[in-house]
Amino acid sequence: MLKGRKILVGLSGGIAAYKTATLIRLIVKEGAQVKVLMTPCAKEFITPLTLATLSHNPVLTEFYDPGNGDWNSHVDLGLWADLYVIAPATANTIAKMAGGIADNLLLTTYLSARCPVFIAPSMDTDMLIHPSTQRNIETLRNFGNHILEPATGELASGLSGKGRMAEPEEILKEISNFLAKKKNDSLKGRRVLVNAGPTHESLDPVRFISNHSTGRMGIAIADCAADAGAEVVLVLGPVNISTQNSSVRVVNVTDAASMAKECIELFHDCDIAILAAAVADFTPAGISARKLKREGNEMIIKFKATADIAATLGKMKRPDQLVAGFALETDNELENAVAKLKKKNLDLIILNSLRDTGAGFGYDSNKITIIDRNNNIDKFELKSKKEAAADIIEKIAGMIIMTK
Repeated sequence: MLKGRKILVGLSGGIAAYKTATLIRLIVKEGAQVKVLMTPCAKEFITPLTLATLSHNPVLTEFYDPGNGDWNSHVDLGLWADLYVIAPATANTIAKMAGGIADNLLLTTYLSARCPVFIAPSMDTDMLIHPSTQRNIETLRNFGNHILEPATGELASGLSGKGRMAEPEEILKEISNFLAKKKNDSLKGRRVLVNAGPTHESLDPVRFISNHSTGRMGIAIADCAADAGAEVVLVLGPVNISTQNSSVRVVNVTDAASMAKECIELFHDCDIAILAAAVADFTPAGISARKLKREGNEMIIKFKATADIAATLGKMKRPDQLVAGFALETDNELENAVAKLKKKNLDLIILNSLRDTGAGFGYDSNKITIIDRNNNIDKFELKSKKEAAADIIEKIAGMIIMTK
């Protein structure tokens, strides 16, 4: 969720500054851009060179460079960032932030920042529980800042108690979850059709043919599109899970015929269709009115082809509409996906391979490759299906912007 994000990391002068090096490394590993600010005192605990190496950017400590007069604009820094995390935040820095004191670059940038601010206090227990510190922390919380609660454990003083800066992994998790939930408007005003889940093709009153799809991937896409501001309708096969975004309108269906009917009717009024459902390619030619009895050691059932939803929408789509399909393959994955993309006149296709461990049906994770109509190929590592859905929505939003 941090890919492409711009993160400011501020360090004040505490022993926990050594942990911030790990935090910066983790944030950069997630694909974010990082700029680091340090108070003069922080340089006594960890060198700017270390943090510049990890962040791939010069570390800023002063208002201007005395060598050439270049100004480090706290206003520009505050406008640049998507999120500002101050770790460690000492009692002194917290007090200055609460009082509006601006005597270093970290503090002036804090006062200028328009982005969310996360603060990770770090100090001895007695300093933390002092009424003045508690008042200052509560003041910062009332300002709308996010306080990353310090942990309990062994402290630099040799005492044990609450005051340890939150661990880098925990800070990363908190800011990632926050940015994941933060609403964006990349699909604002767009109407999106998603289909998801399996279909049940009845043989008789008690039996049906289906597949192992759980609907998790398609539901995650519907939720993510709604989080991005879209008006979403989800045509959903028989599954045991539901959407997390209450704004998603769900149309429940059972078989391939009813799924095709709903998707075709709804597509006329949509800007985007994302076809994630595992729709049966064939259905029994006839449904027995009575339960089929076992007679002998063989049973022959005649099947007929179902409607090809992706091909139908690909043929129907207007120049202002976009259709994305899925390809679940077991061999010649890329070649088969590209062939499907072209044959069905899709704008992009999301490829899964059953040969990838942890991907496909029945998992909470997925490993996808996105191929678009211009033969651009984006490969992603194994991620949660929620994260994979965000990658898909980001790609589609980018394609829409490019065609404006």
